[in-house]
Amino acid sequence: MAEEQRKTVLVVDDTEANIDVLVEILDPLYDVSVAMDGESALEIAESEPPDLVLLDIMMPGMDGYEVLKRLRTNNRTMDIPVVFVSAQSKIDRSREGANATSVDFITKPVDPESVITITRKHIDQ
Repeated sequence: MAEEQRKTVLVVDDTEANIDVLVEILDPLYDVSVAMDGESALEIAESEPPDLVLLDIMMPGMDGYEVLKRLRTNNRTMDIPVVFVSAQSKIDRSREGANATSVDFITKPVDPESVITITRKHIDQ
């Protein structure tokens, strides 16, 4: 009997400590890949589409809103659920590309139970 393949989560954040926390929370349950900038995130998502993206909003260069916009305009990545992860208390849904295209929001500092609950909600459907 073949072993079921684990789902994959792509964590995108420009701060290594934030990535480390999310990887520690998710690694027991999922395969986790990481990117520290928007360009790398898009390359990873294109080459090996994850089942879910946890995406920081505030990053230098390409911010999370632009990453989300580009994911949504690519046929290979357009249907991947994206959860924003940010220290901001709320997301600016008026930003182009963000309205109704992210599926959820996690506030930093992250609560491990919330991360697992939200991830399961969108990945284990």
